[in-house]
Amino acid sequence: QVQLVESRGGLVQAGGSLGLSCAESRNSRRAFSIDAMGWYRQAPGKQRELVATISSGGSTTYADSVKGRFTISGNSGKNMVYLQMDSLKSEDTAVYYCSAVVRGMGTYWGQGTQVTVSS
Repeated sequence: QVQLVESRGGLVQAGGSLGLSCAESRNSRRAFSIDAMGWYRQAPGKQRELVATISSGGSTTYADSVKGRFTISGNSGKNMVYLQMDSLKSEDTAVYYCSAVVRGMGTYWGQGTQVTVSS
């Protein structure tokens, strides 16, 4: 079983910054490889949407709404991913979920962490 542990989100004022981290818990007895990790978010009444992803080779993708404001980075050796969020807006308020695409096993999700941006 692959378990993803996210750092706690928080409350931040508009224009501020917040960082999130996510790590695979290393509790699995089965060896596996992670092909990509990423962050998704879900606001109340909306569908879950992609925020940013990073492949094991370092390639990144971003939602248009966060380009230039958010930065995703990762440590493939430790199965960790980080999301630095700058110039936050009220519309960034959501529950943020870490994801991992595990080779041959599918996609796994963290428990989600709330990020609230006050205007």
